[in-house]
Amino acid sequence: MTDLVNYRNKRVVVSGCFSGMGEATARLLLKLGAEVHGLDYKDSSLPLASFTRIDLRDPASIEATARKVGGRVDALFNCAGLPPSFPPLDVMRVNFAGTRYLTECMLPLMPSGAAVACIASTAGFGWSRKVPVIMELLKNETYAGAMKWCEGHLDIVNEGYSFSKEAMIVWTMMTAAHVIKRGIRLNCTLPGPTQTPMMTEFESKSALSVIAAATQPINRRSTPDEQAGPLVFLNSDAASYVNGAVVPVDGGFIGGVSTGQVDISAMMAGAPKQGA
Repeated sequence: MTDLVNYRNKRVVVSGCFSGMGEATARLLLKLGAEVHGLDYKDSSLPLASFTRIDLRDPASIEATARKVGGRVDALFNCAGLPPSFPPLDVMRVNFAGTRYLTECMLPLMPSGAAVACIASTAGFGWSRKVPVIMELLKNETYAGAMKWCEGHLDIVNEGYSFSKEAMIVWTMMTAAHVIKRGIRLNCTLPGPTQTPMMTEFESKSALSVIAAATQPINRRSTPDEQAGPLVFLNSDAASYVNGAVVPVDGGFIGGVSTGQVDISAMMAGAPKQGA
């Protein structure tokens, strides 16, 4: 098993490597022998093979980043994201449109056997009720087209965070069926509340009762390292038959909700109202 999850001679790219889950993922990959190329809006202090400053709100920045990384990319880890304290359209640009476009720009660099892992969120666990409207968004295949759709559907976008994660989940499942024809796998994780620097942003926008409800039944927040492990596994050879998977990394929250053992009424009461 150790041989299956090592990254020796693997060239990987990690977006969001400055802090939180992205930093933990990059650090773990370095320990596993990977050649790690980091991307972020802020500089990283990790001993990376290269670092590129990227703005996922800007398609030109994404294109320039892909050109700079160049070469072969064996694994892409999409860990960058914005919390709901940012303007909704910026959240959609980074969490969905920019992440999707970065992946599309990296795919030509990826050989058969490569893999992509994205961070979504348990905040997107309501995706199944919105498939028709999410598919409308996904039909807009360009960055500009997707954002134009979002601008015309602000009532659906709402605060941006939940819908961006719902869109990423559906996009992952849909796109995985296409890229696997080229031998490339695509999966995503659904983290529960995680103690990262971004958590203070969530606390400023959500009632503590909402965050506490999302930590059930394990009754604690995860650490960035606990989120990094599943991401690294998904892009490893040990997961070679895992494709299009949406993997909860939430201490049992979604399982508890699905079986009626976790009451989400506190979350519903504290959720932002539509149009707020």
